Amino acid sequence: MKAQAEVSLYPLRESNLAEPINEFVEILRNNKVDVRVGSMSSLVVGDSRNLFEGLRKAFEQLAEKYAIFMTLKISNACPDA
Repeated sequence: MKAQAEVSLYPLRESNLAEPINEFVEILRNNKVDVRVGSMSSLVVGDSRNLFEGLRKAFEQLAEKYAIFMTLKISNACPDA
């Protein structure tokens, strides 16, 4: 099933915010989902299994290196899904 998520990642206590965000996007893209980066959130679209697995991997890998806060909304009914 296709799904779409709107995801915001907030690295805490980091002076360079781009590094963890770029790592996050790269992990998702390596998990075979389309990532469209916006100024405040990213749109992640793909097969629901890949989407959930990518989000899990990204969260776990980044949480080992950084203090992070992530918000997300997931849908199977949005136009891009």
